[in-house]
Amino acid sequence: MTDMSEPPQDIRTDIANQADISQHDFSYDKTQPTEDILHALNSLNPTPIQNGHEPQPQGEDATQDADQDPPSEWHMLRSKLREAPYDPDGWNRLVDIAETAGDIEQIKETYEALLETYPNTSSAQIAYLNHFLSPGLFQYAEELFKRFLKASPLVDLWKFYLTYVRRVNTSPNTRDAVSKAYEFALNRIGQDKDSGEIWNDYIQFLKAGETTTTWEEQQKMDALRKVYHRAVQIPLENVEKLWSELETFENNLNKITAKKFMSDLSPSYMQARTVLRQLQRHLGPLFPPPPPSSSSRPALYLPPNPTFNAAERALVGSWKSYLKWEESNPLEFEDKDRSTLVSRIQGVYRKAVIRMRYYSEIWYMAFVWTNSVGKQEEAINILKAGMEANPTSFLLHFAYAEALEARKEYTEVAATFDKLLDKLRIDLEAYEARVNSANSSFSSDASGRTIPLTAPTAANAGSNDAGMQSNNSSFATQSADERPPKVKELAERRTEYGLVWIMYIRFARRAQDIKSFRQVFAKARRDRWTPWEVYESAALMEYHCNKEAGAGVASRIFEKGLETFGDEIEFVHRYLGFLISVNDDNNARALFERVIPSFTPERARPLWERWARYEYQYGDLEAAQKLEKRIAEVYPSDPPIKRFAQRHTYLGTDAIAARDLGVALVARQPTGLGSSSSSTSLEKRTDSLLSLSSTAHMPITQSNASAKRPSSPDYKRREESVRPSDSGPPNKRARPMSPLPRERSERDRWEGPPRRRFGSPAAWEKERERELLPIKRERERDDEKGGPNLPAVLSWFVGQLPSPSSFDGPIFRTDDLMMLFRNAVIPSATRRATPPPPAAPPRGAGRPPPDYGPYQGPGGGRGGRRY
Repeated sequence: MTDMSEPPQDIRTDIANQADISQHDFSYDKTQPTEDILHALNSLNPTPIQNGHEPQPQGEDATQDADQDPPSEWHMLRSKLREAPYDPDGWNRLVDIAETAGDIEQIKETYEALLETYPNTSSAQIAYLNHFLSPGLFQYAEELFKRFLKASPLVDLWKFYLTYVRRVNTSPNTRDAVSKAYEFALNRIGQDKDSGEIWNDYIQFLKAGETTTTWEEQQKMDALRKVYHRAVQIPLENVEKLWSELETFENNLNKITAKKFMSDLSPSYMQARTVLRQLQRHLGPLFPPPPPSSSSRPALYLPPNPTFNAAERALVGSWKSYLKWEESNPLEFEDKDRSTLVSRIQGVYRKAVIRMRYYSEIWYMAFVWTNSVGKQEEAINILKAGMEANPTSFLLHFAYAEALEARKEYTEVAATFDKLLDKLRIDLEAYEARVNSANSSFSSDASGRTIPLTAPTAANAGSNDAGMQSNNSSFATQSADERPPKVKELAERRTEYGLVWIMYIRFARRAQDIKSFRQVFAKARRDRWTPWEVYESAALMEYHCNKEAGAGVASRIFEKGLETFGDEIEFVHRYLGFLISVNDDNNARALFERVIPSFTPERARPLWERWARYEYQYGDLEAAQKLEKRIAEVYPSDPPIKRFAQRHTYLGTDAIAARDLGVALVARQPTGLGSSSSSTSLEKRTDSLLSLSSTAHMPITQSNASAKRPSSPDYKRREESVRPSDSGPPNKRARPMSPLPRERSERDRWEGPPRRRFGSPAAWEKERERELLPIKRERERDDEKGGPNLPAVLSWFVGQLPSPSSFDGPIFRTDDLMMLFRNAVIPSATRRATPPPPAAPPRGAGRPPPDYGPYQGPGGGRGGRRY
């Protein structure tokens, strides 16, 4: 039999001869011109002369050189799929082209490449095998079967295999081979719900066996009974039909023994039938219909690359639920049948990782379960296969590294981290190139940061006395509005890339020693994509693991990182916190004074607050007051009471705000009907802010502004230029039970209302306006929609009314009240009572019916207006 994986011998010889002629065709031509003559001829003749001969006319040679032919559609698509292999539509198109051409070698190459990208895809395997089921090609088909069946849990491929076996084994002498093939298949996929057809075919095959003696007949009946008894205890699609057949079969043999057998099997059968219904509910959403085929050939289902949209997340959740259900042993296998349970769940997980190939979580679940049943080597192989399918998966690579570290295979762990870093680095560079090409107004410097071409760099934006700004900083310090839309994602990817280095450093320190960890950190420092988090992690590891000189080495690492990431406020903030934590106040003060001029006031606020907390707790009063004076110069809009109260708080306990400003009392005040939803935490906080700011900034005539209703929009716009903007309680109700973080709430408690300072609000004003911007916009939008154009006097009067939070009585829907008054029948003493109005006109004619929907509380109803 000729091996179809190799070209025939005569074809190989012909190809070799052609190659030899192409290289030595004129080696025996003694009149071949020299190189000088060829140059001279080329300069005279516009047609180039090669090897001493002019090119022959096109008509004389019907076959042109392959290098001169334009690439075919198959070759172009194949090249494209090499670059971007995860394209199901492209692979289906490539298969169509190859099968239409009919070239068996091209078909082989196509399917082999497809199955390399999507291994164990049964639809592709069956389509591939169909090309080798003619009598002369059975040997190659059997080689493919050996490859595919070894790791396939899919029933359709096993059905195809059994059909092939029965086709090539038709004589009575080969029945034993067919029976062994059925047993081989059922041992692998017999627990699958869809294998009922195989069970039925096997039973029919046994029934068709001819017997000549009583002993052979008895052997046949025993074999049938065993197969029936195995099948009716499995939740198969046709389990009820098989049970009925078994009952008939046993009754035909012996009714007395039939009753015993059926009673013994009945509990297992009832359990299988119950589990079948549960199984059908679980499997329903797991296998969506395949995509429509663009040709007469059925489309190959190839798992797409995940986008994690809502539908895909729901699909992953359904698979996880199903897998956990299978692990719970719904068929209630006993300990003696544990091998059957393990085989069943193993097949389920194999099917899951084929169908959900690009979801790392499914692979990890398979690894965890396989490892839990004592199959460590197979669990490691699952992780390897998962990493091949998902070469940038953090989950699988970290799990694989830990598994190998537990086995003390340190060299392989290091190779795993290096391989993941290489792959992520390639993706980062490709993503950076796409970002730069998509936005030509931004460029990338040598360090990998993306900076605008026209915007000044951070080093030029502010002074840096210590010379900490460096061309090797991680990202430019332009604001978020100046960056292209995708630079934020690039920064996130870079941080994730740094996480791999951090895990690599941890492994080196854990498994080997500090010296090995330092070698890994040295490699990370030479990487242009290493973020500042790696420096901080290495510094803290030196501090905690090096008991002798850890603090000094950690400080040097921070200083080294400061040369590259001096414009990263988070890194500087963490460095300052480290120096304070190790009680190195001199270097902490020096660092603060060195870096604070390098940042704008808006970005430097975390540094000011961190250093202020240190001075308030551990410094003297004179130093704290001097620092407060400097902060007041940098942030002139901050109320003085804010800084004073910050000096007298500890662990979130703020007695000044709780007692002197009444925040605690306001929170405990009883509320009337419906007011619980209107007096939300955000309104209480805003009222406190207004009260605080009014005493700190506003004249006495404005001190009660927090108890007034906001003026109408027209009056507000007219008065905006002569008085501070009104900042009454927002009309938009905030969602209750959503407390803000402690640090943020403490800061917000002391910030007064926004003031306009020469058209440029300070940092804390911008922060407050940014938080309340959605509320203000909705209030302004509502006012523009329904706000009346009142005279100035009435607008002023409306502005003097109490705020809505001060009303604690019942709240009614004005639309309902007006409709009630309009439809009310009021008897009169001078005229006869009028009959009630007719029923409401049908929808679409006349006045629409009133809205008697459920009461939504203050702020509900039409247009989102509160009252």
